[in-house]
Parts: sequence; structure tokens; C-alpha cells
Amino acid sequence: MIRIAAVGDVHVDKDVVGRYRPALEQLPERADALLVAGDLTRHGTVDEAQCFATEFGGLAVPVVVVLGNHDHQSDQEQQVTEVLTDAGITVLECSSTVLEIRGHRLGIAGAKGFGGGFAGACASNFGEREMKTFVGVTEDISARLGEALRAVECDALVALTHYAPVPETLIGEPLEIYPFLGCYQLGNAIDSAPTALALHGHAHHGSERGRTPGGVPVRNVAHPVIKQAYNVYQLLSESVDSELVSA
Repeated sequence: MIRIAAVGDVHVDKDVVGRYRPALEQLPERADALLVAGDLTRHGTVDEAQCFATEFGGLAVPVVVVLGNHDHQSDQEQQVTEVLTDAGITVLECSSTVLEIRGHRLGIAGAKGFGGGFAGACASNFGEREMKTFVGVTEDISARLGEALRAVECDALVALTHYAPVPETLIGEPLEIYPFLGCYQLGNAIDSAPTALALHGHAHHGSERGRTPGGVPVRNVAHPVIKQAYNVYQLLSESVDSELVSA
């Protein structure tokens, strides 16, 4: 069995430093790795990235993250990535990593993702150049995520995104903003590989659980949804969900 701790939308800045650390220090007793589903910072500045690295770096378990829309706000995403990488944190963007955990290989493919909506209520790659550009970004990121997922050789495969791959985990958000919270193309990418679990954030008022059309369990781990420092999920086990951890 592999145990994954996961959270998203922690929005770390100088005022948040110290809030998560006590629970994170207990991770080795509860999980084998920590995955963070984007919106690591509040405004995507280098200073905030350093605050995140202080709070989430140097743990006794591997930390793997994707960036979120907040992490792009200041157009410093490359510098933010460098700060996190220098702190020993793995940052994925249409890429993958494999962790060796007690004789098992945990594969993680990650991407920020993008919006666009879901079947029956989605944008299409048609019309004005601006619309074609918007949907083209969604299609490109999703296709590259699918390629990254299919390329991983592992015993258990996880997809990590910021934007949602299914509408079920958006329930609680206004319907009008679903196209800005996720897209069906991410779900298709996840279903194109033998994915065991998909994790995302972004939808602060959404719901925790859903499934892709292909049956992959999806969990919204945005901090306002799970209301604790992290949830723990199980792979290579009969159940994905472990007992929720008071953290």
C-alpha cells in the first residue's frame, strides 16, 4: 500500500508561514509523499514562493506540486519554479516523476490544466481568434498531460492538476463559472492511461469526490474543501480513501 497526503490552494504568503508546518512534520507517520494541487502562493511572487518553500520544504517525505492560476498572477512562474526546485520540491508541468516507495513505484504526472467547461456546456475551438486561442491552450495542456501519463512506468499512477477534470467535484460552485474551473479534456487525458487516482484543487466551494467517465476516482483537495492540512489517500489498496486525518 502507498499512502498519499494531498492538499491544494494553500495560498502561502508571509502571514501563513507556520500554519501548516506542525501537521506537515507528522507526515512520515501518516503518508509516503505529499502532493500539492496548485495555488501554492497568493500572488505568485518569488517572496511568496520562498515562504511556501519554508513551510513545505525540507520534509521527511517527497513533495510534488503543480502550479495554479494564483502562481501565474505576477508572471514570475519560472522564478517561482526555480525557488521550489532549489528547495527540493518537484514541480510538474505536463511532465512526470516516479517515486520509489517500499518496493513500489509511484508515478505522478502533473499539469496546471486550464478551463473550458464540460460536455454539453463547453467552449469550442471555433470562431474568433481569441476563442480558438483559449480552447487551444486547454487542448494542448490536456494532450501533453495525457502523453505524460501514458509514458510513466509504475505500479500506481496519479494525475495531479489544479483545474478540475470532472464537473462532479465542482458541485457547490455557481454553474456559470464551471468553464473557468476545469475542462472535460483533462478527464479524457486521465482516462487515456491506467490512472489510479486524480487530484485537483481550484474549486474552493466544490465537493470532494467524483469520477472520470472512465471510472477513475477524482478528489478535490482544495484546502477550503477538505478543511485540514491534508487528506490521505491509499493506492494499491482495496479503498482509495483512508480515514481522514485530523491535521
